[in-house]
Amino acid sequence: MSDLTAQITANRPLGEAVCQRLSAEIDKLGFAASEALPYPQYDEARFELVKDPYTGGHNLACHWFNHANKQRLGKLQFNSDGSFYAEFDVVKPHPRKSQWFVEGVTAWGQADNIKAEAKLLPLTP
Repeated sequence: MSDLTAQITANRPLGEAVCQRLSAEIDKLGFAASEALPYPQYDEARFELVKDPYTGGHNLACHWFNHANKQRLGKLQFNSDGSFYAEFDVVKPHPRKSQWFVEGVTAWGQADNIKAEAKLLPLTP
């Protein structure tokens, strides 16, 4: 088994939990079902190992892309210290708060403490 395959397998439970948390943050915003927003799925990511500049170890980076135009939608990186950071684009006006624009959602932490929030930008009149 290659290092990349081993990392993908080892990080699968946390990766799937992070994807669920990001999806829950999108759902909490209140978009209509008809919006057909993309959601992050662990197995739909493209994976690569990136060198950690501090430890010299390898971190697993996961990238999601739009199927239609191959534009990047998000990223999840597992760090060699057990932490992670994820972001996933939404790029739509807030469905319930007209003064805000939803840039995306983020998640960070470790397996036993996943935190997440929406990234909102104020709309100027």
